Amino acid sequence: MAENRIFNFNAGPAVLPLPVLEEIQASFLNFKGSGMSITEVSHRSVWFDDVINDAVARTKRLLGLDDKFHVLFLQGGASMQFAMVPMNFLPEGKSADYVNTGTWSTKAIKEAKILKKAHRVAATSEDRNFAYIPKNIPFDKDAVYVHLTSNNTIKGTQWAEFPDTGGVPIVADMSSDIMSRPLDVEKFGVIYAGAQKNIGPAGVCMVIVRDDMLKTIPDNLPSMLNYKTFTESNSMYNTPPCFSIYTIQLVMKWLEETVGGLAAMEKINQEKAGLLYDFMDSTDFYNATADKDSRSLMNVTFRLPSEDLEKLLIKEATAAGMGGLKGHRSVGGCRASIYNAMPVEGVQTLVDFMKAFEKKNG
Repeated sequence: MAENRIFNFNAGPAVLPLPVLEEIQASFLNFKGSGMSITEVSHRSVWFDDVINDAVARTKRLLGLDDKFHVLFLQGGASMQFAMVPMNFLPEGKSADYVNTGTWSTKAIKEAKILKKAHRVAATSEDRNFAYIPKNIPFDKDAVYVHLTSNNTIKGTQWAEFPDTGGVPIVADMSSDIMSRPLDVEKFGVIYAGAQKNIGPAGVCMVIVRDDMLKTIPDNLPSMLNYKTFTESNSMYNTPPCFSIYTIQLVMKWLEETVGGLAAMEKINQEKAGLLYDFMDSTDFYNATADKDSRSLMNVTFRLPSEDLEKLLIKEATAAGMGGLKGHRSVGGCRASIYNAMPVEGVQTLVDFMKAFEKKNG
């Protein structure tokens, strides 16, 4: 670990690969011999053209996307997509299915309601405080799309496998687990992900749109809320968040060239999560909050016997160089976010600390 750096378990903005940060640092004042920082170069320059085109190309290679998929970089975060998706793809007289697995799914449903777009909650895990992913969902074969959140950072749940929707395209908010594993991309009409959890810094949202989804977009949308505006301009209709896109490019490079692709990344993520869950399952002192078959490989949420012990653990872990273990303010408890860039060493260090904490306080 680099000098003075902690193991960063924050849920977002979150840990980035150290080699990426070091490359940014080394080239920050003079990017590619331009005599300027990446934060200063024109988005219309050859330097930035190379950045955004390489980011798109690497994303496509990693996910196995062919030419019918567009890779976009938009502003407004995933929260903007909650509204843009129904605005673009849900016409009058049609309906969409939504699966509610917690906070972010709930917010997406709220935006469809605000827009008065016809929709149906096909399944929800609200009955048990969103501790599981619903199964055997009766999707509407005539739905325009099925919207789901692939990983819930707050409740610590994740779709281990994506559902059979009967051919209805899936629109997935993958903000917190994109690029963590290979995907069967043919199931998806749209994938969107706020970068700040698993692929970059805050300020940009990666959006992947299948070409056929663009054909029904209405003509009366504001330009900045129309996906075609960005597919036709290579995400540069207006000034894009250049630095954030540059960082994503470097993260994609790291995934391709250092990690060795998404299958290798998934194996590492399974190892990390296994270390933490296996330990917690061996003791009554720590209690993972999500059902075993719905547990997230990215966000491990857990409780201790009392809130006082939780506060003490967070305090002592921070002092020991492990930051960001406080649970989301809406649910409390503890949470270890172990995204792609968190090394196995960081998770092992946390497990060793938790063992010692239990021995002292259990």
